[in-house]
Amino acid sequence: MSKSSGRRTRRVFNPEFKAKVALAALREDKTLAELCQQFELHPTQITEWKKQLLSSAAGVFGVSSKAQEPVDLVTLHTKIGQQALEIDFLERALTKAGLLSAGK
Repeated sequence: MSKSSGRRTRRVFNPEFKAKVALAALREDKTLAELCQQFELHPTQITEWKKQLLSSAAGVFGVSSKAQEPVDLVTLHTKIGQQALEIDFLERALTKAGLLSAGK
């Protein structure tokens, strides 16, 4: 006969479940005790997830902690100039060959 240690294995919750619980807590249509019973969680856990949701909610609407990388305008202007020269060259070559009308 083996003896059980009585320890419960640690449960791991995915982000979708945490969001579901936190949103249910925000709705306030059920008491914290009812949510604890429904989701089989401790009240502290539900309260913590609710706080995390509220603190990071602004990030959903475009406030990001990462700044955009600066754009190298010199490289872009060089590329535009090169493409403009190529277009002019091809336009003259096609007009000279009679494949492009002079009036465009």
